[in-house]
Amino acid sequence: MKKQWLLSGLTAAICGVLLSQSHIAFASSQDKAGFTPTIEQKITARQVSILLDKMHYLDQPLNKAMGEKILAMYFDRLDPARTMLLQSDVDEFTKKYADTFAIRLRQGDLSAGIEIFERYRTRANEYYDFAKDMLAHDVNLHTNQTIVLDREEAPRFKTKEEQRQHWQNQTTFSLIGMTLSQEDDIAKDKAFLEHPELSRGQDLVKNEKRTPQEILINRLNRQQQQLSRLKNDEIMETVLNNAMQTYDPHSSYFAPVQANEMHIQSNLQLEGIGVSIRADRKNPDYTRIISLVDGGPAAKTGQIRPNDLIIGVAQENEPMVDVIGWSTREIVSVIRGKRGTPVTLKVRQPNTTDSNARTVTIVRDIVKQEEAGVQHRVVEVPYQGGVKRVGVLEIPSFYLNFEARRSGADINDYRSVSIDTAKALTALNQQHIDGLVVDLRNNPGGSLDEVSKMLAMFLKQGPLVQIRDNQGRVQVYTDRDGGKQLYDGKLAVLINLGSASASEIFAAAIQDYGRGLVVGSTTTGKGSAQVQRDDIILGSANVTQRKFYRATGGSTQNKGVVPDIELVNIYEGMEFGEREYKNPLTWDTIQAAPFVPEGKYAKPLIERLSKESKARQLSDPQFIYLAELNAIRKMDDEKKPAKVDIDQRRAKLDDIEKRTLAAENARRRATGQTPFVSWATYQAYLDARAEERAAMKENERPKLPEDEAYITEAATLMFDAH
Repeated sequence: MKKQWLLSGLTAAICGVLLSQSHIAFASSQDKAGFTPTIEQKITARQVSILLDKMHYLDQPLNKAMGEKILAMYFDRLDPARTMLLQSDVDEFTKKYADTFAIRLRQGDLSAGIEIFERYRTRANEYYDFAKDMLAHDVNLHTNQTIVLDREEAPRFKTKEEQRQHWQNQTTFSLIGMTLSQEDDIAKDKAFLEHPELSRGQDLVKNEKRTPQEILINRLNRQQQQLSRLKNDEIMETVLNNAMQTYDPHSSYFAPVQANEMHIQSNLQLEGIGVSIRADRKNPDYTRIISLVDGGPAAKTGQIRPNDLIIGVAQENEPMVDVIGWSTREIVSVIRGKRGTPVTLKVRQPNTTDSNARTVTIVRDIVKQEEAGVQHRVVEVPYQGGVKRVGVLEIPSFYLNFEARRSGADINDYRSVSIDTAKALTALNQQHIDGLVVDLRNNPGGSLDEVSKMLAMFLKQGPLVQIRDNQGRVQVYTDRDGGKQLYDGKLAVLINLGSASASEIFAAAIQDYGRGLVVGSTTTGKGSAQVQRDDIILGSANVTQRKFYRATGGSTQNKGVVPDIELVNIYEGMEFGEREYKNPLTWDTIQAAPFVPEGKYAKPLIERLSKESKARQLSDPQFIYLAELNAIRKMDDEKKPAKVDIDQRRAKLDDIEKRTLAAENARRRATGQTPFVSWATYQAYLDARAEERAAMKENERPKLPEDEAYITEAATLMFDAH
């Protein structure tokens, strides 16, 4: 058995939920005959059941009540938009299997999950046939219908008639979106042709010849083909992974193909671009980038970000292929390739239109996490009529070469975040900085040992973090270096919703000891650790077995770390992080570990600093711009009815684009730059800039002004606090 504590928020990064969001209904007589599980698959199901029943942190038996909960979640994982399975389907299978679902899993009997999956597949095929037949004819894009895209909490359809009306609206709405996206691409092509200087010498004209209906039919064909290609192990994975994630969102089962993928990533070396992906929770037609490998080709471009949706992939000298509806495995297979060859991704952030998509070319390479890591620099920050020299320590993750350490390699022969941080702090101390900002934004976590070593560089002594296991035993990680501090000056820690796990441990300890000011927005809330089990007969599993607690006794789970001073939250309105997952572990407390704070920020001081910071943010062009983007994002709420009419949809998107362009031009005027004359030229500029930045080395790429605004504000608050 191989055990490895997984502290980052990435344990489900490549989870095998291969299921499309779609919309359908048909009779059980048309269900495909399910496969008969092999002996190995049955044993695997029993082993996974034992892990949940006996080893999970919750200490929750896999009993009848838990089986009912797993079954209910299975319906929602297969059909998250609640547009495919009728209520009668759910009622039928609930009546048939709710009482026995748990005992079946314990016995290694997968037949119930397989039968339900085949009903799902029947419904999906009927939808695809319906939609493709509709698209083979002229489609009226001017209707008086409305559609709610986010149906996660909506009731399931009771009749085929109301379900078919939704499919019709969905297909029409998709075609409207495709049509408008193509209009944007044509306008952008025109801007490049009329103003060649925008492309900066790069070939960025798309020149798409297919009609929107042809593109959409191709997408539906791929989705249907993907569904038909699912192998038996993949269906087993869907059943077992659902069972594990009903216990908590970070427990996962990986079938052999996915287990091999996890093994490759844990070894920190593969020929690819260095991203972790999974099907989007709300809309599995889309694949979401969960994280970037430190120093990997994607991270080096500076244009691929966590939370991006992959909507297209192009091989060298080949056209862009629309990959909406592709499985994570299929996308991995086209992204991977020979070292030194290019692959181009088309990506966009959630809750943005396809016209906001970015096209990024990445050169495949051997991905090693050690190739990049801690970055440090000194910036000059205006302060009270003078200038302060501020050290910036950027921590991408709490990385460690586990393989090298296990093999007994010399500590000087491999990379770890604590080694690199010690070197960076030594260099910064020699430059006589006036204060230090530790940037943990979008840091997904990593090694518990490493975050403990790092905290010891900033704190004198005392408990750092408490770990509680599924037996109630508590272990305390303590700084016992006799009061040594590699850095003892002024300190601020910058966090956001993308900061998870080990990042939260670091920020919480700095906050509890009063060692520095914690600034930004509330963190992910991933306060658990998983053990990796490779001793099951097929594939592997990650099981949550431990939970983190602050020295004060409060958990970092679910609540996350709340900053002392709030800054604009760039993820406002986006649904990700622990609090948005289904079945997250709850927040709770244990007994505090005795410790002596090194300092304490008084409540009146924090209130004054917060008030002054808000005033600065309201006048700073970068924060004004980011706040306006948050407001614009709220204009297209998928929980509210949207008009299924191309003119009204175009008008709404035009409004969004006008506001976005106005926000960009306002900050350009405020910073002495020339405004853009149109949306198309702005988008063309972004494409060209992205390609230009991608060609630069990571440490030579200019920092984006909206990112640097956080560093400046954190530094200002740090000095004001003292």
